[in-house]
Amino acid sequence: MGWIYWFSSFNHTKPLALVIMFVTFVAIVFYVYGDRKRGERLENNKNIPFLDDESIKENEK
Repeated sequence: MGWIYWFSSFNHTKPLALVIMFVTFVAIVFYVYGDRKRGERLENNKNIPFLDDESIKENEK
């Protein structure tokens, strides 16, 4: 039960939350840029909102 009281203090949970968020951030960055094919696909897809409907239809063919 002592660990529950340890987590109830903000002095202990803030650094723990920081570590969890940092590890999550690093995992997301590694997931996105770790695989070259996935990175290239994401780079190609980043301009989709700016394309016209006609150019999207041409790319689908």
